[in-house]
Amino acid sequence: MKQLFALLTLTAVLNFTNTTKVYAQEADAQTEQTAEDSATQAKAEADAKAKAEADAKAKAEKEAQAAADATTPEVVEEDLSFTQIIKQKFIEGGPGFMGIVLVCLILGLAIVIERIVYLNMATTNTDKLLKNIEDSLNAGGVEAAKEVCRNTKGPVASIFYQGLDRSHEGIDMVEKSVVSYGGVQMGLLEKGISWISLFIALAPMLGFMGTVIGMIGAFDAIAAAGDISPAVVADGIKVALLTTVFGLIVAIILQIFYNYIVAKVDNLVNDMENASISLIDLLVKHQLSKK
Repeated sequence: MKQLFALLTLTAVLNFTNTTKVYAQEADAQTEQTAEDSATQAKAEADAKAKAEADAKAKAEKEAQAAADATTPEVVEEDLSFTQIIKQKFIEGGPGFMGIVLVCLILGLAIVIERIVYLNMATTNTDKLLKNIEDSLNAGGVEAAKEVCRNTKGPVASIFYQGLDRSHEGIDMVEKSVVSYGGVQMGLLEKGISWISLFIALAPMLGFMGTVIGMIGAFDAIAAAGDISPAVVADGIKVALLTTVFGLIVAIILQIFYNYIVAKVDNLVNDMENASISLIDLLVKHQLSKK
């Protein structure tokens, strides 16, 4: 009986120990599960926070990039030099009429440069030339004066030579010779100026023609799209205005040089007329001194 009681007591103790151990294991497992759940939740919250921060940063970068893109054209255009801007606008205007306007500018400037060089070379110090001719007439006569004219460049010296060459025929023939050859020299001075005036008139007309064609293209685009919107007509209007602007620029440049050349020719013609009168007076004085 005692042995049975002891056996039952031992069994109960063992059962209690096992039960306690199971409960302890379950409690430990539950604690570990709770810790894992807490760690998982914390990680999820951290991931969500990091994602939100990344999204906010990406959004800010996108907005900054959009703002930079919006301001980039203005900055680039400001950084471009004047010649680069002219080149860019010239290309945007189209190769057709812009090329023709450029040809007008090149040809006009070529004639302008040639005329300016010629007129500067034709400029003569008439006072000095008259003084040399007077001294030559007094020292060696007409032939010495003709030699001075041969050694002097310019239309005034050429006119003087023609007048001196006819001096033996009388003062009237000298005057007629000077007037006739003066007209020839005036024609040489004005040679090519009419072409400059042609290009001055042609350049803006070509620009206006490009404007009309560009407007026609803009209206064609409106008809094709069936809607009047700035995006549809902007290119055509831009091309039209650019051709007009460049045509006017070419005309303005050539007009300035044209007026300078005309003024230069007028000054040379006035010098030739005044010098011719002085030459006739010298010849009259020389003939009177011989008598």
